[in-house]
Amino acid sequence: MLNKYSNIPLYSQLKNLLLNKIEKGEYASGSKIPSEEELCDTYKISRPTVRQAIGDLTASGHLIKEKGKGTFVTESKSSVDVKKCGGFLDSILSGDTKTVRNVIGVEKVSSSDHKVLRDAFQLTDTHDYEFAKMQYLTENNGANISICTSYVPLILFPDIMDDIKQKKPSYDIMKGKYPFVPSIAKITMEIEYASVADAEHLQIQSGYPLIKITSVLQAKTGQTVELTVASYRTDKCKLYFEELK
Repeated sequence: MLNKYSNIPLYSQLKNLLLNKIEKGEYASGSKIPSEEELCDTYKISRPTVRQAIGDLTASGHLIKEKGKGTFVTESKSSVDVKKCGGFLDSILSGDTKTVRNVIGVEKVSSSDHKVLRDAFQLTDTHDYEFAKMQYLTENNGANISICTSYVPLILFPDIMDDIKQKKPSYDIMKGKYPFVPSIAKITMEIEYASVADAEHLQIQSGYPLIKITSVLQAKTGQTVELTVASYRTDKCKLYFEELK
């Protein structure tokens, strides 16, 4: 039980107690911990005290809150190979991945309405090209670990929207178009915070930190063939780097 006469704040005592239970396996990886109300009743403390302890453990990555479900012990993270995800793990045009991909949206967009497309494909404001915009969730061990958006120029892949809707494998999509197979990826990484829509898809709270990886994919000819923007759950993924010499 907690010592209300100790110099150590009650929230800190509760945090250490919960952390000890996690480390000993009493609260197993992926398991749900007692609710705030249950913790209040068990340890005879106020809800703000419980919330501060839970908040600290969530911020440190030991716990994860899932909207409408409760608070869970963070599961071991999936290892994401940056050499592959730097364009290829999350590329519509490359099938070199075992990750489950669940398409949630396919639509046609114009480069004139999207600065990110003009920048990635080096288009001037006078250009107006049509792109296929495809959004999908990637899954690992039964959980959605990232939400991705892929942009592909329709002038190069006029049938890709129908191909994706029909769930064709990447090999069939690329058949006869090998000059446009992604070969080079230019990558940027940054931290962003989950929007309401992202949070709903990834089953996390809005504002939760995500790792955003933007990849501009080029064919061997140097022509840009795809832009991908992937946002990864920080509690589910760890990035794997390997220096190539």
